[in-house]
Amino acid sequence: MSHPTRRTALLAAAAAASSFAFPTAFAQAWPSRAIKLIVPFPAGGGTDIVARLLAERLGQALGQSVVVDNRPGAGTAIGAAAVAGAAADGHTLLFSGSTTFTVNPAVRRNLSYDPFKQLQPLGLVARAPLVVVTAANGPYADLPQLLAAAKDRPGELNYATFGVGTGPHLVGEMLAYTRSARMTAVPYKGSADALVGILRGDVQMGVDTLASAKGQIDQGKLRALAVISERRTPLMPQVPSLGELGLGYALFDAWYALAAPAGLEPAVATRLEKTLATIAADADFRQKLSQQSMDGDWLAPAGLKAMMDREVTRYRAAVARSGIPQS
Repeated sequence: MSHPTRRTALLAAAAAASSFAFPTAFAQAWPSRAIKLIVPFPAGGGTDIVARLLAERLGQALGQSVVVDNRPGAGTAIGAAAVAGAAADGHTLLFSGSTTFTVNPAVRRNLSYDPFKQLQPLGLVARAPLVVVTAANGPYADLPQLLAAAKDRPGELNYATFGVGTGPHLVGEMLAYTRSARMTAVPYKGSADALVGILRGDVQMGVDTLASAKGQIDQGKLRALAVISERRTPLMPQVPSLGELGLGYALFDAWYALAAPAGLEPAVATRLEKTLATIAADADFRQKLSQQSMDGDWLAPAGLKAMMDREVTRYRAAVARSGIPQS
């Protein structure tokens, strides 16, 4: 007969081994079906472009289909809230940009999701230069001229946003603040609609990713007034930067990251992080991003969370100084 103490120790050891094995087994079994990658923007914009490049490679690496599900609206809040409320089983993920993770919580009081409590960042994979554009046949040759007109005619000039609290909204208000001007924000569902509004003359200015706007710029339909960076970008070296124009207050960093509902199984989160890091470092992935006027990058979850904390603090201060109305 086994000694009771020895039997108890063996049972405890077996239980401990089983508990350690379960996460590994869970991760190996995951994903058991297609993964839904929710993108809170319409198809065709910068976020959607990166999401589809990433979805293809995630699917290959994980052995399951990764289906992009575009859910635009409410300044990305509709899609983000859908992921925040989904089961944390790794089969529903969010791919979005800084608007979702740091701008919305800085600008909007009554947000339908909490990116710091309900979402679990998994990694940043790309960055995108932003550009201020106007219609090429419009009256504004440069950004200082447009801002001067906005100051002379308060509220008469319109600019395109993707809704209240989105990146273009914040940048537009910060630009106006630099010259004590006032412009009227006009919401659009996404890049494609906003660019059409600029081309038609419905709005006089827009802020978008270079990836979304470059085609129209190269065709001579849009005029690039400035890149939203400290220095000029090699992708459009002829376009001045906000830094050199003395508009550094309005700097804004556009980036793209993957997240899951909070509470994701640690082994699944680890597997996703490692897969993302491998994809982000892949030369072919980076080349395809470069062809879309974007930069491949990698920031692990801890670094991404720290950056989110810094950005939301900075944007909240900008909101307070600029007098951006909070919804």
